[in-house]
Amino acid sequence: MGDESYLFMVLPFAALLGLIALGPLWFPEWWGKHYPKVCLVLGAATVLYYLLFLPGAAAQKTLQTGEDYVGFIALIGSLFVVSGGIQITVKGEATPLQNVGFLMTGAVLANLLGTTGASMLLIRPWLRMNRRRVSGHHVAFFIFIVSNIGGCLTPIGDPPLFLGYLKGVPFWWVARHCWPMWATGLSILLAIFYVLDRLNYSRVPAAIRQADFEPPDTFRFRGLGNLVFLAIIIAAVLFVEKPRFLRESILIAAAAGSYFTTRKSIHEANQFEWHPLKEVAILFAGIFATMMPALDWLRQHAGGHGTAGPAAFYWGSGLLSSVLDNAPTYLGFLKGLVGMMVDGDAVKTLQNWIQNHGIESLDPVPESIRVGLEALRSHHGEALLTGRGGVERIEVAFILGNPDLKRYLVAISVGSVFFGANTYIGNGPNFMVKSIADRQKVRTPTFLGYMFKFALPFMAPMLIIVWWLFFRG
Repeated sequence: MGDESYLFMVLPFAALLGLIALGPLWFPEWWGKHYPKVCLVLGAATVLYYLLFLPGAAAQKTLQTGEDYVGFIALIGSLFVVSGGIQITVKGEATPLQNVGFLMTGAVLANLLGTTGASMLLIRPWLRMNRRRVSGHHVAFFIFIVSNIGGCLTPIGDPPLFLGYLKGVPFWWVARHCWPMWATGLSILLAIFYVLDRLNYSRVPAAIRQADFEPPDTFRFRGLGNLVFLAIIIAAVLFVEKPRFLRESILIAAAAGSYFTTRKSIHEANQFEWHPLKEVAILFAGIFATMMPALDWLRQHAGGHGTAGPAAFYWGSGLLSSVLDNAPTYLGFLKGLVGMMVDGDAVKTLQNWIQNHGIESLDPVPESIRVGLEALRSHHGEALLTGRGGVERIEVAFILGNPDLKRYLVAISVGSVFFGANTYIGNGPNFMVKSIADRQKVRTPTFLGYMFKFALPFMAPMLIIVWWLFFRG
């Protein structure tokens, strides 16, 4: 597909983004009734073009996109159901300082449960504890911190990092190299939130803030049996890859087990209903289908940066992660980095060397493969000898073993995770959080309102500071 075809076929994706942004604002009743049809028509147009007018490989690409969507919605859906069976009651009015502590806790949990798991578990108590003064900034900063930036330290935390883990980035490598950016970004956002929340708190009379609240020292957790199902979901994501759809089957089974074993009173207390999941499933079906041409263009051009430095990869992966799903964007830039910076001949030489000599061979090692071989020894030990790994892990090893290239990988990791907070569609849980808040009658920012009232004035300065401190030059 040439560049002109890519540009032409990006139009359905652009149209869908425009309608998601403007439909609820300009014609809310029509959009609320007809958005499933819009997603179906625009998604079908892209899929049919791929199947009817492109070479045979397009069919495989379309099938892969379908599998990715099934995996995405199985994970989102299972976490939505399981978290809906856990009730966390936080009593008393929420002060700004308590809110900061809650968001910080959510950021840490995001690395253990994933941004989706932490978001689905905590959004209901977050809205409940602030219900007498909840405002747009409560929803926006929850998405910034819990649904995105918080999960920047482990492969469990955010889908882009999990893809990196599958390609050979060691589990704790991200924590060791990204924690300064994580701490900086989180500190800036928490400080901004505290100021905004303090102003909000001072404007609401105490009688309204404290109305209907029980004693502040009373906490209650119900439905903790669902933690077993949550553990099953996390284990399936981390350790189950084959056969095809086994992981998704486990996720669905865990969700079903949770739903049918959770007491009705807990679902009622959480105002659990299926509409948020239905809305996200329909919208992201359209997004996954229509964004295929944009992702194909990215894969072709991600490595065409000439002598670009880490800053270009930070901004490039970040800006595209704001409007595309951040997981495939990360993968596109990782492939671009390999194509631009890693010698393909050295990769083949190292692969042959391992096959002929073994990873621990004492024979003189050719200088061209020494960096990659040492990285494999350091991070993966005997993994390649047991049949795990392959050429992609070898490619990543050349990046891990080169101090200069490691900065590029950090830039892609941070950019993909952080910038995913800039729009409702940048990361899976963002729209889910908005949908749950909407169903609980919270006035959430519109698509454009979220971007212009919150992301640009608050996220953008933080992203610039992180670039200035860590990726400039």
